[in-house]
Amino acid sequence: MNIKMYLNNEKWLAGMTMKDEAEPENFNMALHACQDREVILQNRRQLARFLNCELGDFVCAEQTHSANFHQVVHADKGRGADKLETAVPVTDALYTYEPNILLCSFNADCVPVFFYHEPSGVAGVIHSGWQGTVKEISLKLFKHLIHDKQCDPNDFHVQICPALSQEKFEVDEDVYVQYKALGYADKWIEYNEQTSKYHIDNQQTVKQQCLLAGIPENQIQIDHTCTFQSSDGFSHRQDKQSGRHLCFIMKKEK
Repeated sequence: MNIKMYLNNEKWLAGMTMKDEAEPENFNMALHACQDREVILQNRRQLARFLNCELGDFVCAEQTHSANFHQVVHADKGRGADKLETAVPVTDALYTYEPNILLCSFNADCVPVFFYHEPSGVAGVIHSGWQGTVKEISLKLFKHLIHDKQCDPNDFHVQICPALSQEKFEVDEDVYVQYKALGYADKWIEYNEQTSKYHIDNQQTVKQQCLLAGIPENQIQIDHTCTFQSSDGFSHRQDKQSGRHLCFIMKKEK
């Protein structure tokens, strides 16, 4: 199995599954983008065994490129784990204070983020495609946690995981205008005169949203692996029938 682990200690478990040609459907994790539902469930169970948890510990959302987030509680365990119909609806970020819940985000070029906050014990995942980024999903979630849940921004740790690189994220003016309107993304926008296209670094824009929330820069990490260019990446831009990575985090029970 091709699994990139970022955290595995006594408190937190976090990582991202990667494309693996030796596995069924290349280790695709998405029920909404698959050839065989049973293969996906098999892949998810294999991941669960590796992480020493159960498929019923997974919580998945119906990702719709929204800026909506949901606080996961114990009663949510298993939502979206084995069927799409039970996923948390119209939501692109999940967070929880509860232990032994695997928060899941599915991605193929969109920016996957996971984070944790040591003092409060909160952890979460964010799915930020370009639409989620221009809707400022990351900034809105962190503002909610800081202002409504009294989380000190200085205690967040954020990992921005593999996504489409600026070189491969090529867009027309309609998308450029929306990034431009943010007022802070200009540094990560380049114009190609030969193609009349714009190239945008979505990872850096998401990082800037974390900084705007007050999170210290040295506590925000970026994995610059490009999902289009890497053989380990699922890329919807490269292949419309592409599978999906699963970005995850779990708070371990003390």
